[in-house]
Amino acid sequence: MKTRPFLEAEDIKKVAAAAEAEALKNHWAVTIAIVDDGGHLLWLQRLDGAPPISAHIAPAKANTAALGRRESRVYEEVINGGRMSFLSAPDLKGMLEGGVPILKDGQCLGAVGVSGVKSTEDAQIARAGIAAIGL
Repeated sequence: MKTRPFLEAEDIKKVAAAAEAEALKNHWAVTIAIVDDGGHLLWLQRLDGAPPISAHIAPAKANTAALGRRESRVYEEVINGGRMSFLSAPDLKGMLEGGVPILKDGQCLGAVGVSGVKSTEDAQIARAGIAAIGL
């Protein structure tokens, strides 16, 4: 039987705190979502001033990144490149930049999804969170 790493509660708190710090440092009102490797929501935080819709978009981006094992922007690029059939992909709802998988030794542990500012800035916040656990 093989063993693999997984996110623990302390890891999730570190990722969330670092993502929040990055958002606050830049005065960005966002929602931060963290999911496990199956896309199940582990953390949701809507910062003051974040649009209500961001509380739906951030978990969707995280879910897409976790299930796809790649950044959600990849799907956005595929669709923007003309492959519209990806819009019908099952269970992939957040096909916009801002969902970043948490990878360790080639294994997906989960993902962070952020929504509320420009997509590149959402991804910047997600990466800052992931960096807090050394990944």
